[in-house]
Amino acid sequence: MPNEKSIKDYAKEAKKRLKQGFWQEYGQNLKNEMERARVEGIPENKVKEYYAERVVVNIKNGKAENEEFYQKVKTLLDNEGEVSNAIGRLTDEKLYDTLSYEEKQRYTLSLSEKYLSCVERYNKEKAIEKK
Repeated sequence: MPNEKSIKDYAKEAKKRLKQGFWQEYGQNLKNEMERARVEGIPENKVKEYYAERVVVNIKNGKAENEEFYQKVKTLLDNEGEVSNAIGRLTDEKLYDTLSYEEKQRYTLSLSEKYLSCVERYNKEKAIEKK
């Protein structure tokens, strides 16, 4: 498979994260959010759990593309809430028009999975913000 990474690739990525201060930034963000949680009465374990999930997702999937999609979903949810045609609104029409029937089915399923993941993240973020 072309997208499989070797141990060497994973090691390079880990080294890059270390050099770029990824873990220091993560630690500082977690510390700041834990302090905010204490002040606002938010359960600290929810904050820790949220940040642990975010770091795993960032490492596994890369940040830029997923964050861009999440921002689209977040905007949609902030402005209109959960709508019945969310997948249609998030579909890249130019790409979709070039796909075969089977590819369209896979694309829609993949988009749906990403959307549900983003909704789950959105709900967790809102729960942390509101308490």
